[in-house]
This record gives sequence, C-alpha cells and structure tokens, in this order.
Amino acid sequence: MGLRERKKQRTRQAISDAAISLFLQHGFDQVSVVDVAATAEVSKPTLFKYFPTKEDLVVHRFADHETVAGDIVRERRSGVSPLAALHQHFVDGLARRDPITGLNDEQEVLDFHGLVYSTPSLLTRVVQYQSRAEDALAQALAEAFDAGPADLTPRLLAGQVVAAQRILAAANWQRIVDGATADGSYPQAVADADHAFALLEWGLAGPSAARTA
Repeated sequence: MGLRERKKQRTRQAISDAAISLFLQHGFDQVSVVDVAATAEVSKPTLFKYFPTKEDLVVHRFADHETVAGDIVRERRSGVSPLAALHQHFVDGLARRDPITGLNDEQEVLDFHGLVYSTPSLLTRVVQYQSRAEDALAQALAEAFDAGPADLTPRLLAGQVVAAQRILAAANWQRIVDGATADGSYPQAVADADHAFALLEWGLAGPSAARTA
C-alpha cells in the first residue's frame, strides 16, 4: 500500500471513529453528518466521498467482512471442503475473540453492538450486508462445485451457512449480555459451532446415517 492509500485509510478510519464516538454519546438519530464532519475536521463532501450515507459510517465494519466467507472458500487448501474451511475459520474467529462471532466482551465492542441493534436504520443495513455476504459466498461455492446457473445447491448452502453463523453469534452475544465472560463462554461457543457445522454437513440424521443413505 502506497503513501496516498495509507493516508486515505487513516482519513477513513478517523471519520468513522469520530462518528461512532458521537453516536455512542448522543444517539445515532441525534447526531448529524455535519456534526461528524466538524468533529473529524473534514468537509461534508469529503465525508461523503468515504461514506455515501450516514449509516455507512457505522456499518462499514460489517461491509468490510462482506467477501470474507467467499474468500475462505476460494483460498482453502487442497483437499479441504468448503464447509470444513468455513467451519475452521469461524472457530479461529472464536479463538481470537473476533467481534463478528459475538464472542467479545470488551466494552467498546458491547457499546458498538448495542448501538447497531438498537437503531432500526442501522439494523436494516446489517441485514442488507448479510444478504450481500450470502450472495458472495454463493458465487464462490458455485465456482467450487462447478455448478450451473440452474443449480440451487450453492445458494441453499450459502443461506444456511450465513444463517448458522448469525445464530451462533447471537447466542454468544446473549451469554455475554446475561453476564458471562468471553473466556468463560469460549468452550460452549466452540461446541455450538461444531454442532452447527455438523448439522450443515450431515443434517439431523447424523454422519453414520448420511454415509449409508
């Protein structure tokens, strides 16, 4: 990354940090884009160059992960199935307390999560992000399976994977809201992830029944 690109990244991060700080202090709907631009010491046109909408100031953190699952499928090692690669990536995320897995009890992360899920317009954008992430994963799976345009398998599996990850993250988040720690919840979070991906792999019948079907 060149100097110009690094400068742009720093500016983008500074604008987002200023926005989120203001939103957490005063509420998303009570802060204007003009307020954010003034705090970040940039012009309004500059702000919109980096973030086309007010919601993007927050949900870009989700959007930045939009193609991750597809990339995991494309970059998996030889001999590793797409589902196994996605499973391992989620478990690795739990180990490093990636906020996207819901297993993170840092106050900044908790505050951010509360902001997003208590603001309808932000929540709507998160759902849109999840839909695009699903589309990106479906495309990668279609390539992996060499599936034709009429084959629903990649889209069906992508929808199930995205839903499973969302449910796992919500369960992890709820434990922390209820007073558990991320470290204390980690073993159960891993067990839940293993169970979820086993269901995706074998269904309710289980692996032995699937092998003999």
